[in-house]
Amino acid sequence: MNEVTDLVETIGEVIPLDWSTIIQIGVVIFVTAVLDLVVRSAFLRLERKANESDRVWDDAFASMARRPARIAIWVVGISFAVGLIGEDIRAGILDPVPDIRNVILIGIVAWTLIRIVRRIEAKLVSRWYAEGESVDQTTVDAVSKLLRITILVSAGLIALQTLGVSLTGLLAFGGIGGLAIGFAAQDLLSNFFGGLTIYLERPFSVGDWVRSPDREIEGTVEEIGWRRTVIRTFDLRPLYVPNAVFNQISLENPSRMFHRRIFETIGVRYDDFSRIEGILKDIRQMLDEHDEITKERTLMVNFNTYGDSSLDFFIYCFTETRVWTEFHAVKEDVLIRVGQIIEKHGAEIAFPTRTLHVPEQIVMDPAGEDSPQSRQEGARQ
Repeated sequence: MNEVTDLVETIGEVIPLDWSTIIQIGVVIFVTAVLDLVVRSAFLRLERKANESDRVWDDAFASMARRPARIAIWVVGISFAVGLIGEDIRAGILDPVPDIRNVILIGIVAWTLIRIVRRIEAKLVSRWYAEGESVDQTTVDAVSKLLRITILVSAGLIALQTLGVSLTGLLAFGGIGGLAIGFAAQDLLSNFFGGLTIYLERPFSVGDWVRSPDREIEGTVEEIGWRRTVIRTFDLRPLYVPNAVFNQISLENPSRMFHRRIFETIGVRYDDFSRIEGILKDIRQMLDEHDEITKERTLMVNFNTYGDSSLDFFIYCFTETRVWTEFHAVKEDVLIRVGQIIEKHGAEIAFPTRTLHVPEQIVMDPAGEDSPQSRQEGARQ
């Protein structure tokens, strides 16, 4: 009790208050604490009921608004307690308290809405993945970020208006100073609009495999931000690419392929010319019956050219799968079957050879002028 008395006396020395004002302030603080406990209990009950429903909106509100609501209660309670102090004492330092309270409350509302948007985003994405639905992570991120930016800008404008700042003058200043800011933040703005272009046109999404023939950019997209995009290369290194770069380069998105192509040229020996027609016929039949080769796309097996040391034919077809690892397993199976068909017909796959034809009237004499013995005799002479 003595400690409380000492604290009151110390406060009284700094801010001269009578006992009635101190009691009123104490009552306000007590009521604020009780309201805090009531609101906390109410939100806990609401959160338990929200978890029992399938809706994500009530769950997001119950779990994300509890903490901001409790902070708002204390802000209002403390500002109300400060208002109980007489005007002669409050003049000067404590005069801006109402404006500060209003700005803090606006910030709390904006913070609450941002927390709710993030929670709804996380809950929806988790539910869609659990139900096996396709999720366009890029669109979800874009909508969520646009909502959060809208909330922040709106809260900032309302707070400025609350503080007495003229929005008309602010917009006029923005028109005059926009050029200077634009030149100073040219790279930042170009990256921002580059990110906006990605969100609107969606040349790729999070999780896509992308590559650029113009730059050494290839990997899986991990994150699309407003300033840069994070790409995880195939050696697992993170690559941070400014969004403005994507407006200046060509980009491939293999993840959006319909099928993957097998295009191989194979040659057999010239001695197997009589067998090549049967080989091509069996290979066409094998591809037609193959479960992993699509019949919706071009399928060709044709004798193509007389090579330097082989009769060349090509195989042109597409696999059902788009997955890179599965594609190579299918391609391996096709090539092995092609080799087995060639062997079944008694033919062989050609390799580079050269045949030398010598006219009958020319006889190679080991002891002739080009023999080692003749070269030794010529050296002795």
